[in-house]
Amino acid sequence: MAKDRFVYVIFIRTVPDTLWLALIEPEFTRRYWYGSVQQSEWKSNAAWRLVAEGRVTDSGTVLAIDPPRRLVLSWRNEFLPELKAEGYSRCAFELEKRGEAVKLTVTHEIDKESSKLIEAVSGGWPIILSSLKSLLETGKSLEETQHWPKAM
Repeated sequence: MAKDRFVYVIFIRTVPDTLWLALIEPEFTRRYWYGSVQQSEWKSNAAWRLVAEGRVTDSGTVLAIDPPRRLVLSWRNEFLPELKAEGYSRCAFELEKRGEAVKLTVTHEIDKESSKLIEAVSGGWPIILSSLKSLLETGKSLEETQHWPKAM
């Protein structure tokens, strides 16, 4: 059982296949996730990494994959020493068709109480997923998420 967890639910007017591609395809993620791309073979036990401005920011393994319904990743931050020291967390993306929308639930959890990583992602996921929603519904992501923050 996870000791610290962040759960975020958002409804996006789209279809599961489109949302799935937006979650894993580099040309999609670059547009709403601070210019970052995810790299993986997208199969169970495959390596996974998030790359921004030529450096790996996060990495892990594909723990479970069931397109276009469920993706579970092990996840470790690679560029902030205090977050990297916490080790691997687990991030699950659950997609569920709901009428004209898809309910996307992101659960990010770790086996550490008062996790600095969970504190960090609880500030990051809402804007990233809101930008994803904006991109899919209007064709334009939020300005704040189009480029990697200069302070990082």
